[in-house]
Amino acid sequence: MVSLLPFSPAPLSPTEIGAIAPVSLAYIGDAVFELYVRSRLLFPAKRIRDYHHQVVAHVKAEQQAQLIESLIPHLTDTEKDILRRGRNATSGRHRRADPSNYQKATGFETLIGFLYLSDHSRLLELLSHVEIA
Repeated sequence: MVSLLPFSPAPLSPTEIGAIAPVSLAYIGDAVFELYVRSRLLFPAKRIRDYHHQVVAHVKAEQQAQLIESLIPHLTDTEKDILRRGRNATSGRHRRADPSNYQKATGFETLIGFLYLSDHSRLLELLSHVEIA
């Protein structure tokens, strides 16, 4: 498996994680997931434009909403709670996504951010269930 990132911060304590707003976890989760997808799509070599189109297809809200549905059976109760908190933290409406998909995608990104900051091995374990092609 391709390494998730060239660096990973030391895991944060539950108290430190609890002090981070769900939208902030989603913010970091969005970046982590996009970098994960980019690293998985490096081979075979393509033109940058083709990489971009493939990455966008995987990181858009509709795709993330589908991904989280497929991951739910693999989640712990704590992870489901993080997912719910992230879904409920969305405000307003995203102009390109259905509100339901946008909420699910924000929950997905929140979970990714939470795991990135707290448990790298669990993050990689869950991402191993995500098909990137």
